[in-house]
Amino acid sequence: MTSAAQNTALKWVDAARADLSTACATIFEYAEPAWREYRSAAWYVERLRAEGFTVEEGSGGMPTAFCADWSNGDGPVVGLYAEYDAVPGNCQAADVAEAPRAGFSPYAAGHTDPHSALGISGLGGLLATKAAMEHHGIKGGLRFTGEPAEKVRGSKPIHAAKGYYDGLAGMLSFHPFYMLPLCNTVRWDTHCGAAYSMVYRFICDAPHLFGAADGAPIPQSHSDIRAPGANDALVMMYAQGRMLRDSMASHAGGWSISEAILSAGQATADNLPAGLAELQYMMRVPTVALAERITARLDALAEAVAQQTGCRVEKHWVCKSRPGLANHTMASLVWEQIQQVGAPVWDDAAKEIMRQVQANCGMDPTDDPILPACETLISPQEAEAILRRDLPPSQLNSTSDDYTDMTWHAPTARFYIARPALRGGPYPAWAMNALGGIPQTIDPTVQVAAKVLALSALRLLEDGKARSDARDEFELRRDEAPCPPLCDYDPPTGINWPRYVETPAGHDWHISTLEDPCD
Repeated sequence: MTSAAQNTALKWVDAARADLSTACATIFEYAEPAWREYRSAAWYVERLRAEGFTVEEGSGGMPTAFCADWSNGDGPVVGLYAEYDAVPGNCQAADVAEAPRAGFSPYAAGHTDPHSALGISGLGGLLATKAAMEHHGIKGGLRFTGEPAEKVRGSKPIHAAKGYYDGLAGMLSFHPFYMLPLCNTVRWDTHCGAAYSMVYRFICDAPHLFGAADGAPIPQSHSDIRAPGANDALVMMYAQGRMLRDSMASHAGGWSISEAILSAGQATADNLPAGLAELQYMMRVPTVALAERITARLDALAEAVAQQTGCRVEKHWVCKSRPGLANHTMASLVWEQIQQVGAPVWDDAAKEIMRQVQANCGMDPTDDPILPACETLISPQEAEAILRRDLPPSQLNSTSDDYTDMTWHAPTARFYIARPALRGGPYPAWAMNALGGIPQTIDPTVQVAAKVLALSALRLLEDGKARSDARDEFELRRDEAPCPPLCDYDPPTGINWPRYVETPAGHDWHISTLEDPCD
């Protein structure tokens, strides 16, 4: 049964359907990548202030982060959040056919998960909770953090280390999802694992010394091109790192290491070696110990490569996140609210759009194009049993996401509401990206997630025993295996992350300089 306050929140979300849909489409169109979400963050800050929140911009020293607070008097404070970063190389219009957003290359950024829906679901749940608290005189407060750069696990370890989640009665962590068995359910025991990410920056700033002993007849830059330079360092690091993958971690448990080449310092076609090249690594592993072991091997490799190529190397941390802590009290509380709201349901208009996407992917359209699991609930315990089938009994965590750092500072529930996914396939990435931006197909996700967030927040605010039980379980699990914050680095905003810029030709896609003037 829902309380009177919860019923008020449900009605608020229904009434705000059009507003939330427009907001979701706005953030989808902004599609700004990690650490460069300037317009998206500004949009949230302006909206939150208009709704009566006190907002700290640039929270934790991160230019595109924020922390918003609202109070209705002394009482417990519940935390929610928004993510809003997009992914380079995934620029897709909210359309049934493959096409980048107007004016952009397909290699510009676009929403994949989609964080546009994640953030607006959080905002909808937040404002619905606030409306119910005001109407029913519920004491307490709300904290809403803006979390940039989730795709590189960026902000939450920093916010956690700086105390932004401390003292919360509970943190509600939502993500749109479709991958079984984590669809329309809550994580139970097996939470996400550790994630480390770093950038190795190779710099060749003395190429004239590389071949000095050869007695070059012209001791000028015409001889410098014989120096291997930064590009050679990057290629060697990339190739040798991939050769070592199998020896850096065991095959069991679904670990992964991925690379991204961020920028280049070529001298075009001149007779000069590349002066700068950067290679980012992201590792997703079950334990911090394994992350440390792999990091040590990558560090040693980077130093050896730099010596061979006449470069020096710098290491810049992007992320160190801890494995997550379970909280059955919080999971059970949220699961009750998911059952109250039910799974998303897509109407005939939405399914007709999905059939058009199927056809444009070269598939035969189906009568019911939605993946059946998207409209079905699965209990946390059943999802846990399925998840554990492919994991060694000794492995406590699987995959990665930086919400895990929240779990060490406040009782946290991690839940998933289905985003639209097509049955059949396989489908190209643009199809999923498009369905995450078309209002008719993504709005059901936003509506359901906002309602679950609001009902869960209000249950925490109204139920003192639930809060106490969640806190007791949190403290017990935290104290059994303490793991202090790993974040010992500054926000990596000075790295050459891609971004959008304004030029005389209009809004364009660009690779930023080392020192971003907007930071």
